[in-house]
Amino acid sequence: MKRGEIRWYKFKATDKKRPVMILTRDSILEYLGEVTVAPITSTIRDIPSEVFLSKNEGMPKDCVINFDHIQTVSKAKIGSLVTTLSPGKMKQVGEAIVFALNL
Repeated sequence: MKRGEIRWYKFKATDKKRPVMILTRDSILEYLGEVTVAPITSTIRDIPSEVFLSKNEGMPKDCVINFDHIQTVSKAKIGSLVTTLSPGKMKQVGEAIVFALNL
């Protein structure tokens, strides 16, 4: 598991498996039981706190990473790898987080 990876996660509240993006820094991942993630949704609102992902980037369908709903979840429930974000997408991730958290 590494920062910038998109992996499957089964959320308890909706009992639905969804992709999430790993946000926790690589240097601490092995020591933690939880990991901070941003959920991915097919509801695209076209706002600066979202990063668009397409089938061309390894996703099952067009979607967005939603940085208005960052959360910390059990690392044990993180599933298989979907894809890994490019450096260009990671730059967009940084910009979206700054916007979402008003930093």
